[in-house]
Amino acid sequence: MRYMLETSKQDGLVLEIIYQAENGNLSQRKIKVKSYNESHFIAYCFERKKTRMFRLDRLLSIAPLNKVQ
Repeated sequence: MRYMLETSKQDGLVLEIIYQAENGNLSQRKIKVKSYNESHFIAYCFERKKTRMFRLDRLLSIAPLNKVQ
């Protein structure tokens, strides 16, 4: 997981995540990581069109975005 966060941060790799909000709702998002630490990461969220902060302990799935050409 941290390797993908670092690759997104360094190389601009777009990731697809499944994230559980505090209220239990699940969301699937496409993001690009700006920074991260031991408990959180900050990323641009393409769905919200904003930079958002995410908790690592609420991250359920993370994968590089597969582009269909």
